[in-house]
Amino acid sequence: MSYYLSLLFLFRFFLLPLHSAVFSPQSGDGSEPVTSLINITVNADSVIEIPVSEKERELFFRKGIILEYRNNNITFTLTPSDSIGYQFFLNGFDREWSALRYSGRKEYTNLPAGNYIFRARYQKSDKKPVEISLLKLTVLPFWYFSRVAITLYLILVAFIIRAFYDQLNLRFARKQYMLEQIINKRTEDLIIEKEKTEALLANLLPKNTASEIMEKGKATKIKYNFVTVLFSDIQGFTKIAEEMNPEVLIDELDKFFFHFDSVVDKYGIEKIKTIGDAYMCAGGIPEKNRTNPVEVILAALEMRVYMRNLKETSELAGMQYWDIRIGIHTGTVVAGVVGQKKLSYDIWGDTVNTASRMESSGDAGKINISGTTYEFVKDFFSCEYRGKMPVKYKGELEMYFVNGILPDLCGENGEPNRKFIIKMQLIKLQDIEEMITKMFDDEASPNLYFHNSALVKNISNQVELLSRTENLPEEDFVNLKLASVFLMTGFISDYEKPMEASLRLVEEILPKYSFDHENIEATINIIKNSFSDHLESLSDNILHDARYDYLGRVDYIKLTEKLLRERTEYGKHSESKTWIEIQKQYLIDHDFITGTARFLRSVPLEEQIKRLQGDIE
Repeated sequence: MSYYLSLLFLFRFFLLPLHSAVFSPQSGDGSEPVTSLINITVNADSVIEIPVSEKERELFFRKGIILEYRNNNITFTLTPSDSIGYQFFLNGFDREWSALRYSGRKEYTNLPAGNYIFRARYQKSDKKPVEISLLKLTVLPFWYFSRVAITLYLILVAFIIRAFYDQLNLRFARKQYMLEQIINKRTEDLIIEKEKTEALLANLLPKNTASEIMEKGKATKIKYNFVTVLFSDIQGFTKIAEEMNPEVLIDELDKFFFHFDSVVDKYGIEKIKTIGDAYMCAGGIPEKNRTNPVEVILAALEMRVYMRNLKETSELAGMQYWDIRIGIHTGTVVAGVVGQKKLSYDIWGDTVNTASRMESSGDAGKINISGTTYEFVKDFFSCEYRGKMPVKYKGELEMYFVNGILPDLCGENGEPNRKFIIKMQLIKLQDIEEMITKMFDDEASPNLYFHNSALVKNISNQVELLSRTENLPEEDFVNLKLASVFLMTGFISDYEKPMEASLRLVEEILPKYSFDHENIEATINIIKNSFSDHLESLSDNILHDARYDYLGRVDYIKLTEKLLRERTEYGKHSESKTWIEIQKQYLIDHDFITGTARFLRSVPLEEQIKRLQGDIE
């Protein structure tokens, strides 16, 4: 419908002016003219006679004439008179009046399309000229030059320009899409190459050191006070190398070291380097931990079992066998990257030299450890005392051969049993608690006045105290201790939903410390029960009493003021009077569950309420 309305508008706009304006053959002063138009000749062969009657002439002059473009040769003939001079002017064509002539004929040829008004002047003798407007004339253009046609042309050109513009946009969009695809592909390739580079660098260097090098271009050297270093080499390797084909020799070494790599990776030990037949690794770097002496010896036992099995197979096949010596020592080292081009992660210090001496002073198929290492692992492994042995540049040092895991800590095949794992977990609890405390100190918001590292330490200490006095089994204690440490961690990142944030940290961190699925699920369940005050086990009761231990302490008033300040700044509370009433009711409703917690309560309930109300300073 809008299309047809547009056409109607164009028709009215361009065609109606052709029939407007009315002209009458009168003189300029309003008197009846002496001369008048007789006829109009078109193309010298068609004559348009002017009506004679006054009404018809008036109607004729009112309408004017409209001619096709091909009829554009026109001759106007006026009443002849030799005594009258004429001047003619065609509005829209002539620029000035024609010269005075004594002929009443005026011819125009090849008139262009347009609207014209034919005018004439006549003059008798010396009288003043009289001007008359005789006729309105319209010459239509060719159809393809008409206003409608030109309008259509403009519309067509607009469509063409629009189509061209759309085509350009389409081509631009296609090119842009292709460029984006190329950029995405290149970006993906760069990401893949970057990941490969990072993976390669991570294989050569510890993760933290590799990240530091990529960010800063260099890595700082760090001192570690508790590291266990392992050295191993092949017994009689020099003689074997002289007799064996080099390619076979390298393949055999590669097979040994590939297995050793998998072992040290299993126990979170950092491989340092290989030099010929020597293999060097260290526990406790770059991530500090308290269990590294035990983990390094577990790795050494697996290496020894692998080499013993290989030896038995070689003996049965009548082949030359390889035997291994292992030396271990615990102490202080400095670790870092040396070199500018071929980067190498290495450790230095007397601990490294002592570990090397332990290896060279040992026997084939034996694990020789120093007296220092023995003190850290004697509760886990059966060791044979060798006495004080002379060591080059060291004098005499106490040494022990590790025979295996203690009988009550190993399974049928000599592997660590559940009791062994729990003893290890008890040590790892200290590492986790230290890590969580550091997280609170480094990452927690300054306005966590109550839910901070001090609260975590207090809850953890109370859990340990109550667990011992309530005779909680060690396996349950491990999970409860984990829950007590992680309980408040959610307040660091999500004050609105702290429980959910705490559970996410549990699932993220515990696998890194080799805690299994059962430990994780048990820890999560205890935390959930604590937040919902759902008490279904002794562990739940102990954590409940440890969490609310502050209610019975002498510094309760200071702690509750810190809690009010914290909650106010987080938009959870505002009025201190209301807060006092809430806390008063909380004190009345709350009760310690375990007998130990009730016994250890420092301030009775009634006195605590009076302190809260300000009755006691």
